[in-house]
Amino acid sequence: MTKERGNKKLRVGVVVSDKMDKTVVVKVDNIVKHRTYKKYIKRSVSFKAHDELNDCTTGDKVLIVESRPLSKDKRWRVREILEKNVSV
Repeated sequence: MTKERGNKKLRVGVVVSDKMDKTVVVKVDNIVKHRTYKKYIKRSVSFKAHDELNDCTTGDKVLIVESRPLSKDKRWRVREILEKNVSV
């Protein structure tokens, strides 16, 4: 039985690029309220995530989890694919 090492951040996003080997770029959208104008704005951040089996393709909805640094830019891992992209 393995112990969880603290609380890891989880994010749900869409794969924007899968051109690298064992790495995908995931875009995560956040909705934030503007301080002055009180309107809601969509902000997006992209993360490089480790995809061990190269299962993810562009357009997939994935769950990523924070991990130790795997390379210069990679600090996230793909935990599971929530929805596969069904493009015809």
